[in-house]
Amino acid sequence: MRQLHKLYLENAWFFMGYLLFLLIGGGLLALMETGDMVLWFSARRSEPANLLFTFATQLGEPIAFIGVLLLLSGIALRPALYLPVLGFCVTVVAFLAKKAFRHSRPLAYFEDAGLAAQLVLVPGVEVHSGATSFPSGHTMAGFALFAFLAFALPYKKWAGLACLALAAAVGLSRVYLAQHFFKDVYFGSFLGVALSASCYLLMQRPKKQWLDLNLWQALRSLRKGELPGAS
Repeated sequence: MRQLHKLYLENAWFFMGYLLFLLIGGGLLALMETGDMVLWFSARRSEPANLLFTFATQLGEPIAFIGVLLLLSGIALRPALYLPVLGFCVTVVAFLAKKAFRHSRPLAYFEDAGLAAQLVLVPGVEVHSGATSFPSGHTMAGFALFAFLAFALPYKKWAGLACLALAAAVGLSRVYLAQHFFKDVYFGSFLGVALSASCYLLMQRPKKQWLDLNLWQALRSLRKGELPGAS
């Protein structure tokens, strides 16, 4: 609990922003029917928004993890080495949760309800169907990735808020693109942040000094045979 409290204090801007997201999102869930937000976005398509959210959804995909991995390698090896562990955990939890809940995707939901004609899809985007909606895997990955980045970055205020904004963009993109309902995004975000915090706290346990070097410092020390704490 002490480590969790420390993590919160160090990243208060991220966590307070995320709490606001949960409060607003919880209110929306209480007021809306299941498909309302999908239909609301569907009725307000525009080319700039289509491009924005098509790009934003890619921030919850493996290519984004690779980009953040390269960034973290320039900061410290510790978070860089644990980021793939986080990605693996997100993949497993998302797979198991989808198998357990088996909720219909929006396209299947609206087809079953005879309302598919009301759904305006984004051109060029393959919309998934079937019973794999809950929770949103992209949202889990996006919130896990950018929460982890916020925890690892030394600049806590604006970097934390920026990371939260990117994660939220991933989640909203899944609703905008009619891939998920907001409830899938809401609970996916919670699982992503929880996994990220758990992985970040876990990575603090190894006390090897070389883990706190960045990749270039570690390689330079290794060439000199001076890698600190490697024994």
